[in-house]
Amino acid sequence: MERVAEHESEQMRFRLINTRVRDKNDIWGAFAGELVGFADRYEDLKPRILNTSIAAVQGMVAAGELSYEELTKFYIYRIRAVEADHDRYLNAIIALNPEAIAEARRADQRRRSEQRRRSRQRRGSQSPLLGIPVLLKDNIGFEGLPTTAGALALGENFTADAFIVRRLQEAGAVVLGKANLSEWAYFFCGDCPSGYSAIGGQTMNPYGRFDFTPGGSSSGTGAAVAADYAVVGVGTETSGSILSPASANSLVGLKPTTGSLSRSGIVPISATLDTAGPMGRSVADVVLLFNGMAGYDEGDTAMPKLSEDLRLEYRLGEARGKRLGAPLDYLDDPLFAAALSVLSGDEAGALVVEVEIPEFDGADFGEFLGGDMVRDLAVYLAEQAGAEVSVRGVDDIQRFNEEDMALRAPYGQALMDMMAALELTPQQLATIAEDMQGRARAALDALFADHGLDALLSINNFNAGIAALANYPALTVPMGYTEEGRPMNLTLIAPAFHEQDLIDIGAVFERLSRSRRPPEGYE
Repeated sequence: MERVAEHESEQMRFRLINTRVRDKNDIWGAFAGELVGFADRYEDLKPRILNTSIAAVQGMVAAGELSYEELTKFYIYRIRAVEADHDRYLNAIIALNPEAIAEARRADQRRRSEQRRRSRQRRGSQSPLLGIPVLLKDNIGFEGLPTTAGALALGENFTADAFIVRRLQEAGAVVLGKANLSEWAYFFCGDCPSGYSAIGGQTMNPYGRFDFTPGGSSSGTGAAVAADYAVVGVGTETSGSILSPASANSLVGLKPTTGSLSRSGIVPISATLDTAGPMGRSVADVVLLFNGMAGYDEGDTAMPKLSEDLRLEYRLGEARGKRLGAPLDYLDDPLFAAALSVLSGDEAGALVVEVEIPEFDGADFGEFLGGDMVRDLAVYLAEQAGAEVSVRGVDDIQRFNEEDMALRAPYGQALMDMMAALELTPQQLATIAEDMQGRARAALDALFADHGLDALLSINNFNAGIAALANYPALTVPMGYTEEGRPMNLTLIAPAFHEQDLIDIGAVFERLSRSRRPPEGYE
């Protein structure tokens, strides 16, 4: 049943809540038999699993208190319970992997086999992601389910596993399913709410379903992990699409340097800027998920060879002496000011330097992304899309949607229309890209050099655009809540391939501030 409500901003004026193209019960229908009699075990496990970490889960499994099969059943049962509840559902899930429980059983078998082998050889260690349920944003290829980007035009896009999915599977992770997203990664409509897709409906924020945006475009990943539908999830970002939903849902999110994680098998916006990235409830979990996806993909030309051995470490006490830039425009924000006090205090020992964010003219940003998407989406559709997909480019998608706008594009398709009208030559597009990236990189490079910065501090997804263009990675960490209960995050930005600096600072801030709290009603 549709529900229309008035909201505090134009971005929250929902025309549709639930999708018109499927019955939500189909999401978990394959598991009806598996979940019979699981209710008591679910209630028993709930206080131990909710808001726990990967390390704690592995500790419970090692102690014989939990199996990976039970863990996966727990999350499927929970998704069904919450998504079937009229007062709590979030529309955060597009599909569940029908083989998820079988994958979890195989993880239990693998653990027993590896345990026996380690016992005999007295060496080796278990993958930290073994048996851990992971949700994928539904623009990331997974062979067991269609990869839709939320769009009906890709409703039957049965394609191969993305490179990062293969890496997760090698690590023993359980692909739980696909999370909803802002359709076409939020480069589709104009004045439309984040989190809406024709296939998944309107994702809502567990901290305030009809009050706060879920952030875009990795909205479903953010809402699902915040509401404990999985231990961790994978998002993607072109400009703000991990930072925004992670901040909106009080999560840790890492937007890594483009080129540090493979993009092969992911529905693109921009081969220039796109990246996948981990989202979780702690810095430690984000590190483990990043490491599980990392590895050199010779098919992704943005990846330097150094990414083959790229790994992050979770460690504490590494913020002392770090020089952190604090923008003058944010100093009046009470949560930001409190975060600065934590970082500059005796325990953290960082040095806070007041700075001014450089002015940046981003007027051509939309045209730049549009030109990239016209080119890169056509390549994806030609080389990686499933055989049942008939569209071959932006023009085809535009025409497909025009056949039934009420169903396929209820908020219109302003950005698709813009892209269809673009007449950029490859050289013109290259010139725009070189200009915008060059100016952004020069501005941030100068800011960091002039002040000797190790990281620039920000709020939520502020400054995401200039960071993306400069290919600066960013980490966002919960820093508190407004009086209305809206989550707010501290975001750290650093030069390319300096993710470890972000992790070190973010880990110390997280430990000292202890800011995150789970959403009420989802305990």
